[in-house]
Order: sequence, then structure tokens, then C-alpha cells
Amino acid sequence: MGQTLTERKLIIANFLIVTYFLLIYAIHLFQVENTVIGVFKEILTIPFLLAQIVFLIVGILFIIKNKKTHFLTKSSVFLLAICSVLTIGSFF
Repeated sequence: MGQTLTERKLIIANFLIVTYFLLIYAIHLFQVENTVIGVFKEILTIPFLLAQIVFLIVGILFIIKNKKTHFLTKSSVFLLAICSVLTIGSFF
């Protein structure tokens, strides 16, 4: 069997998580009040928080294991790390 987590899948997952939290921040910043958006925000926030931590660990291990990774992979993990610090830091 081949690798289950490819570099492309990791990049897509990282950017998807970062984009979700940027959209949540933009919704909060511009005070968008919509019931449908609120429902999706409530349903998806906890899974994305957990995915954020899991993919950050997986991404770091992926970069350590595979020395020759693309710049896009490294930047997506770096952006996810920044997003994780800001997201988890907002709780304290």
C-alpha cells in the first residue's frame, strides 16, 4: 500500500482549516448575523478545532520524516501553527 496521507492532501487540509478560522474571524469582525451561518459555525467549530491540533502534529511529523517537502507544505504547516496559537490563545 502507498502512503495514505500525501503531501497534496496535507496542504489541502491545512489550508481548509486555516480558511475556516479566517472566515469565522471575518464573520465576527463584520458582525454578520445569519441563522444558517450560526448553525454551521456551531456544528463545525469543535471538529475543526480537533482537526487543527491533529493536522498540526501530523504536518510537523510529515516534514520531519520527509526532508524534501515543497515550500507550500512548509508554509501551510506554518500558517496552521499560527492559526492554532491564535485560536487556542483566544481561550485564555
